[in-house]
Amino acid sequence: MSTRNLDAVLKPRSIALVGASTRPRSVGAVVAGNLRRAGFAGELAFVNPHAATIEGLPCLPDVAQLPAAPDLAIIATPPETVPGLVGALGARGTRGIVVLTAGFGELGSERGRALQQAILDAARPHLVRIVGPNCVGVLSPGLRVNASFAHVTPAAGNLAFVTQSGAVATSVLDWAGPRNIGFSHIVSLGDMIDIDFGDLLDWLANDVMTRGILLYVETITHARKFMSAARAAARLKPVIVIKAGRHAAAAKAAASHTGALAGSDAVYDAAFRRAGMVRVDSLAELFDAVETIAHLPALRGERLAIVTNGGGLGVLATDSLMDLRGELAELSAETVARLDTVLPRTWPHGNPIDIIGDADAERYERALDIVLAAPEIDATLVINCPTAVADSAAAADATIAAAKRHRRVVLTSWVGEGAQVEARRHLTAAGLATFATPNDAVRGFMHAVSHKRSREALMEVPPAAASDGAPIDIARARRAIEAARDAGRPLLMAHETLELLAAYGIPAVQSRVAASSAKAAAIAAALSKPLALKLLSPDITHKSDVGGVMLNVSGAESMRMAAETMAARVHAAFPDARIEGFLLQEMVNRRDAHELIVGLSTDRQFGPVVMFGQGGVSVEVVKDTALALPPLNHVLARELMNRTRIIRLLRGYRDRPAAALDAIAEVLIRIAQIAADHAEVQEIDINPLLADADGVLALDGRVRLDLAARGPGAARFAIRPYPSELAAPVDAIAGAMLRPIRPEDAEAIEALFDRLDPEDVRLRFFAPVRELPRATLARLTQIDYDREMALVLEQRPGELIGVVRIACDPDNTHAEFAVVVRSDLKGRGLGRLLMERIIAYARGRGVGEITGDILRENTNMLALARELGFTIVDDPEAREIVRARLALR
Repeated sequence: MSTRNLDAVLKPRSIALVGASTRPRSVGAVVAGNLRRAGFAGELAFVNPHAATIEGLPCLPDVAQLPAAPDLAIIATPPETVPGLVGALGARGTRGIVVLTAGFGELGSERGRALQQAILDAARPHLVRIVGPNCVGVLSPGLRVNASFAHVTPAAGNLAFVTQSGAVATSVLDWAGPRNIGFSHIVSLGDMIDIDFGDLLDWLANDVMTRGILLYVETITHARKFMSAARAAARLKPVIVIKAGRHAAAAKAAASHTGALAGSDAVYDAAFRRAGMVRVDSLAELFDAVETIAHLPALRGERLAIVTNGGGLGVLATDSLMDLRGELAELSAETVARLDTVLPRTWPHGNPIDIIGDADAERYERALDIVLAAPEIDATLVINCPTAVADSAAAADATIAAAKRHRRVVLTSWVGEGAQVEARRHLTAAGLATFATPNDAVRGFMHAVSHKRSREALMEVPPAAASDGAPIDIARARRAIEAARDAGRPLLMAHETLELLAAYGIPAVQSRVAASSAKAAAIAAALSKPLALKLLSPDITHKSDVGGVMLNVSGAESMRMAAETMAARVHAAFPDARIEGFLLQEMVNRRDAHELIVGLSTDRQFGPVVMFGQGGVSVEVVKDTALALPPLNHVLARELMNRTRIIRLLRGYRDRPAAALDAIAEVLIRIAQIAADHAEVQEIDINPLLADADGVLALDGRVRLDLAARGPGAARFAIRPYPSELAAPVDAIAGAMLRPIRPEDAEAIEALFDRLDPEDVRLRFFAPVRELPRATLARLTQIDYDREMALVLEQRPGELIGVVRIACDPDNTHAEFAVVVRSDLKGRGLGRLLMERIIAYARGRGVGEITGDILRENTNMLALARELGFTIVDDPEAREIVRARLALR
């Protein structure tokens, strides 16, 4: 992942267009005209060997004649010329190139792919960044840059739009113009051979000109890079995404229910949710989202009031809000009493607030002054339908005036066309979010709510001791996997699967294997209780579909006959299927238990994906499942469970007690851990997993392996799982452990903070801080291990005595450090220990340089930094701060 040289693409100081043209409506002519008319203030050059001037600007015959290397070059020449031009421009010192030309990898031809690779080969030695090829171009309206062949130059604003589709880009620009919506940057990615969504999300997250980010996605090429960048961006600003291809053909049939149910679009949905992005499903929704994030301030809550002069429209808006699981504000008695003083007696005294059809501008304004001041209301939707007895434009002006006075969240919908055009123009000019219909307005509001919920989910802190602490026996798990590997079987047998689950502390039914009907009879005789009989065959995945399961078999003779009958029936139906014996399990009588499915599949792009839902033989018919990207903690696992219908039953109803929800969540967490520990594991099904008030129990399961894979499986995760390999004991302190931080450490971090002297807090945070807000605790403990690392010194379980952390830039060239040791333990060398470990970690991951800002008066930290080899330099912007630097390569 890299933001290297993206400033040359999005904030260029000089631009050259190679392939400028005088031919009307050609790409070279349109781009030249756009560059000139946009009013770019920097150096602008056109290259065309056959023209003297274009758009009043002298033309140069080739790039060698450019007086200086442009920051950004736009190429609109035939495909075969592009690699050479990229190399020549890179050699001159150009840092960013937009290739508008088509005819490369998108053709699917060997020649196209070879030319595409040649572009990359030409760019790489010079660190030139490439947008495209086959794209519309790049626009930065605030800098007067229109390096595209779009038909309009949009207004400057605070929204960034990144799209793989040029058609969608120009459509959004055309829609935004009349609505007074501007953009900070628009990037058409095209074939995305270099600069991609992850790169741009990283750059835009820190761009002060950008308040919100819109994405049109067709495919993600580097899942882990994308997820890291998206999670970082979504913590800072709204990220709205529309994904095309929701109903693409499913992947090849999988060997498990999980693989069959985890379609690629569902995985994308899980990825967007985990990153904290808001997904929309259509251009209409995208437009609503643009309207919302362009004009609405951040929501403080979700309670919506509806003010309307038409009762029917208010009811329709309420229906839409309820359909989208929104919250209608409940008016307080005080608010109702105040509204009574300004509204006709016939108003309905509730929300929606129908101010009656003859409402004039004064009534709108007086009602809104009350509603917008009400503490029980977080946002207000103002609706107007045209009438012959009131002026809609005047009502719009009254709404604008009230909104300006109160500075609250206001959405508007002036319904109609001819009679409402002028009113909507007023609302748009005033910067209020305005929508064609109440339904659109509610949908726009719910996008803001979704963003608020996503941010809160990113900041939610899991409990400290949610895990039951059941030990994991990796050696036992490896034996089950190696047994299948040694036999060349990609599918674990049922008893091997249950053994793997038991090794990870997942309760499983006791099972016995019988190689023959006679052995099955002997086991039945010894146990003297009803048993379940299941077929063991590496060639049959779903045993119940072929009569490979029989329940409540009692006695030796009955067991022998049942086993022989089952074997004969299966052999007749599937003569080539290998029958390797039978699995005998005790019958489980848990009358109030729910049948669940817990599983894992491996997506081609995002890697392992965890599934949860209603199980049993009808799982694919009921289709009550949800997906989540691992790794999981209890908060994430419970969120996954809450997205299914069966969760309402699991919470208990009537005389049926609630199931052990924490135990279910623990199973989900451990299924994800299996995938992290074993690269071979591609799919897991536990179906059914029984769950009731007493806990969980796996009755059956399947595991599919990739026999070519070996070792840990963390590298294939889209989100790097907990790096347990970095944990190590500390010899200097008996029983102490130095390990990476976990999300569950929030309470321990808070306790450590409480034991810091106020002076140590000030030296660490550069200001007095009395407590750590929950959002700060989440940010400190829920880190992206691909970009950050925090090592905690744990004296005993749950008691932290020191923390050191680094945060790396996306290019891995620079990292900033911070360190703190509990105040009563200072002077014992713990700070040095922590710093030495984090420096070693940074050097091992290839970081180029570590820096840290230190208060000039913090003499102890400065002395330690010098001892560790840091150089100390003044901060030119803050005299009280110095910067410590340590080069690592």
